[in-house]
Amino acid sequence: MITNEERAELISLRLQQAEQAIEQAVICRAQNLPGLAANRVYYGMFYAMLALGLLRQFESSKHQQVIGWFNKNFVHTGIFPTQFSRIVKKAFETRNNADYQVNLVPTDADLDVLFTDMQVFIATIKTWIASNQP
Repeated sequence: MITNEERAELISLRLQQAEQAIEQAVICRAQNLPGLAANRVYYGMFYAMLALGLLRQFESSKHQQVIGWFNKNFVHTGIFPTQFSRIVKKAFETRNNADYQVNLVPTDADLDVLFTDMQVFIATIKTWIASNQP
């Protein structure tokens, strides 16, 4: 079992990864790499959800399991708005399409929305963790 101090450090590392993913998404967009930008957008959100999981002592590497846990424990309980469920679902689908369906590359308009949503998603989770960490 990990200590509270170790848990806090892991949460901090996951949130750093989320922030780095924002920066990486900007770079990918600037280099006209929309598929990679979509990947970074989704993973930024995923890292933020993993930080929440660590806070609540839940861990999984399975994306659908993390998303389901997040929705059950944070969206359906009203901690985060219902739109967060749609935001992460759209990011996950867009990332999957970009990674596995060569002909389904996100448009600039899609990325604009995803990127804005990602920033709000991560900032909201960071704020919530900061005020709810032991």
